[in-house]
Amino acid sequence: MVVLSKPEIEHFSVPIMSCSNSSSFISSNIPLIDLSKPDATTLLVKACEEFGFFKVVNHGVSPDFISNLESQAVKFFSLPLSEKQKAGPPDPFGYGSKIIGSNGDVGWVEYVLLTTNPEFNYKGLAPVFGENIEIFRSAVTDYISSVKNMACLILELLADGLKIQEKNVFSKLLMDEQSDSAFRLNHYPPCQDVNGRSLIGFGEHTDPQIISVLRSNNTSGLQISLKEGHWISIPPDQNSFFVNIGDSFQVMTNGRFKSVKHRVVADNRKSRVSMIYFGGPPLSEKIAPLPSLMKGSEDSLYKEFTWFEYKKSAYTSRLSDNRLCLFEKIAAS
Repeated sequence: MVVLSKPEIEHFSVPIMSCSNSSSFISSNIPLIDLSKPDATTLLVKACEEFGFFKVVNHGVSPDFISNLESQAVKFFSLPLSEKQKAGPPDPFGYGSKIIGSNGDVGWVEYVLLTTNPEFNYKGLAPVFGENIEIFRSAVTDYISSVKNMACLILELLADGLKIQEKNVFSKLLMDEQSDSAFRLNHYPPCQDVNGRSLIGFGEHTDPQIISVLRSNNTSGLQISLKEGHWISIPPDQNSFFVNIGDSFQVMTNGRFKSVKHRVVADNRKSRVSMIYFGGPPLSEKIAPLPSLMKGSEDSLYKEFTWFEYKKSAYTSRLSDNRLCLFEKIAAS
């Protein structure tokens, strides 16, 4: 049994929800999109406008890539803490536990944060994996390459659905050699509810990048916030991928697509392992609403900024902060 002090409970926990949203509401309303079907384009646009979140099937990612990487992740997180700590702390990449960022956020989570840059040498993980480091590197590389291709397909379908002539206007940012994308393996150990409160694994936040692609084992915990501010739990599905829109994509569509607020609550029975690809642009890329998406005399809602400027701002803020407010244009009175 995990024993926490009162300050730790206050940091890590939220009241257990007596959610009025039934499972039928969740299953019937969270968009499920078959990427092989002709209506995928229309459904993707609608999902991004209404939820900023959706589930995809027939995604083309090899089951072997998924199972191989999950197996490697489980092996790593099963090691003694003293061994895992040899791969950290994250600076910015490596192993971390409970501390999320440098601004006071904490969660019931341990993780490995990696860059998707193919030149990343994994030397920080070598003391842990030893001679198996190449097996781990290969599993990560295969998985990221396949998931990135899926993310680019989704972005190109969205460009088509938005009637943008340049179909790779979004996907080219992920395919660029200088793309500042990242990859994260998260492990949420099981923990009993404490004094009527559930432990927060990862606090509420939006992702600053363009698009995030998530896959987890068959353990619950992911929640998203609807427009009305209600939190709903997303049933796990280890055979599908969940995708959410990031802040940068919201800006590029001038607010048409919504960056969804989400969080993870620790399960009280089973461990949760998740794998997230964060598709980001090059650091020097200028982020602003696309002119082709501006209707008539529509004004831009955001100031132009580089991804480096936004990333710097995002990583010097708290998880729950509204980062985009610093880059919003103030409407004339």
